Amino acid sequence: MLTLTRRRRPGALSRRSAAVLLSLALAVTGFAFWSGAASAESNGGTRVMPLGDSITEGTQVPGGYRIGLWQRLVSGRYTVDFVGSQFNGPSSLGDHDHQGHPGWRIDQIDANVQGWLRTQNPRSVLLHIGTNDILQNYNVSGAPGRLSSLIDKITSTVPNADVFVATIIPLSNSGQENAARNFNAQIPGIVQGKVNSGKKVHLVDMHATLTTGDLIDGIHPTAGGYDKMAATWYRALQSVSGSIGQPGGSSPTPTPTPTPTPTPTPTPTPTPTPTPTPTPTPGGKSCTATYAITGQWGGGFQADVVVTAGSAPISSWTVTWRFANGQAVTQSWSATITSSGADVTARNVDYNGALGAGAKAQFGFLGSWNGTNSAPVPSCTAA
Repeated sequence: MLTLTRRRRPGALSRRSAAVLLSLALAVTGFAFWSGAASAESNGGTRVMPLGDSITEGTQVPGGYRIGLWQRLVSGRYTVDFVGSQFNGPSSLGDHDHQGHPGWRIDQIDANVQGWLRTQNPRSVLLHIGTNDILQNYNVSGAPGRLSSLIDKITSTVPNADVFVATIIPLSNSGQENAARNFNAQIPGIVQGKVNSGKKVHLVDMHATLTTGDLIDGIHPTAGGYDKMAATWYRALQSVSGSIGQPGGSSPTPTPTPTPTPTPTPTPTPTPTPTPTPTPTPGGKSCTATYAITGQWGGGFQADVVVTAGSAPISSWTVTWRFANGQAVTQSWSATITSSGADVTARNVDYNGALGAGAKAQFGFLGSWNGTNSAPVPSCTAA
């Protein structure tokens, strides 16, 4: 495996003293940790490369978002092989390989990425990079262009890989946060340009996932913050067919398909619609659904729907609603959605239909709108 010496830069993302870090990490996770060069923990699954800086490595909480992502993948019955030349994390992280380099900027990742990709040949790449460009005040205005070039290098080296490009998470320093927001504002256009060129690139709005309250030191997430990142990565991977294989471990041959409109830029915290009265079905089975617009931009939006089982277990659910303003669903995940004019029907997929009493399932979609985008009140029926 390719092994690189980690370099420190003035103003880069930094660790606290080893003693403080170790005690903090043990307090957070309660497990032993390993770090260093990758040991190639291959399980024969779909190869996913976590790529970036110390936020990928998991500074302050070794393993970072990879812990929660791994656990979700296992729970979802996906067989995934994390790949990279680096190695760290607790025993609760089943695969410690990654490509996260503390203190590294976009240009430093760019200078090495082809070798890593040729060695590891990932099926999917999770890219979160740009924080150190801002912290080091390194030609910040040129950071979007450097990111675009890095994405081009990744897609040309592994053209069949799905590349998930994240907006960078918030920073506590107000000046740096303003720079982060300006940088993030350019990313949707960069990603859309790649999509228009036929590249398998997808936007992940990570900035909207966290707040500064989720940071342990103003830069790096807490354990809870990293877990929020894990949930966002997991939803993004699930939304792209083949990016993590299929539940049960099969990994189909990639088929070129049009990549959907990117995930939106940060928006205010969504306000869910009122929870409707459960619709009873034979046998006392029932469910409710809440609809929330989680992001909106010119001509497009993203919405999430949460289904909650009633007082008895259910084996399947169906959610319906009517759009009042001509909206339309363009892409969905974790549900099968059909439309007839303004009427929309969403049915569970095979892995999220069976819910225990009071248990929840979530699905989401991207949609189009023009003029007004009022949130409908959904109805839910169960069987």
